[in-house]
Amino acid sequence: MFTGIIEEIGEISAITASGDGWRLTVRAPKAAADAVHGESIAVSGVCLTVVGSTHDTFDADVMKQTLDVSALGALGAGSRVNIEKAMPVGARLGGHIVQGHVDGTGEVLQVRPGAQWRVLRISLPADLAPLVVDKGSIAVAGTSLTVSAVSSPAESAAWFEVSLIPETLEATILGALVPGDPVNLETDILARHVERLLAFHALPEGGSR
Repeated sequence: MFTGIIEEIGEISAITASGDGWRLTVRAPKAAADAVHGESIAVSGVCLTVVGSTHDTFDADVMKQTLDVSALGALGAGSRVNIEKAMPVGARLGGHIVQGHVDGTGEVLQVRPGAQWRVLRISLPADLAPLVVDKGSIAVAGTSLTVSAVSSPAESAAWFEVSLIPETLEATILGALVPGDPVNLETDILARHVERLLAFHALPEGGSR
């Protein structure tokens, strides 16, 4: 379980083929310093399991399904990534509940600078659009953000906007994004549960179609 509060910006130092997936070596000194085999670390919003570490790097395996549904497949050696270690029991929940289970990817459509902030407009897959609401929470590349605007249901292509403060621009990879960049998206777990409950309530009596 994560909070979406990024702890450091890491860098992919190596990618090695592993079956039909990858083994990533990530340089992230803060996370690697006390990383242990089997623990979870979120890499740009994707929960990965540590399989080895040094004083400043850790290794994690990424299966093909994860590469297919996330933006990790577009990375290469030298790519920068957001890093967050799993939330310890009893810690403050500074962002929102983030599982590290990516729902899909979006594409940066616009970057609009402001006096002290920056607004990103990001495309939204049609199946995720009902789960994203104005002033709701969403994780973009693992970063907990508040939705500042969202497309209407009548629009043919769904999108949402987030407003980034200077701290977020500096402490995460979001400050370097440009139009066309892919990003991992994780919607609010509460919204996903509500959607599932409503789907069952819509079934005819007896529980099957």
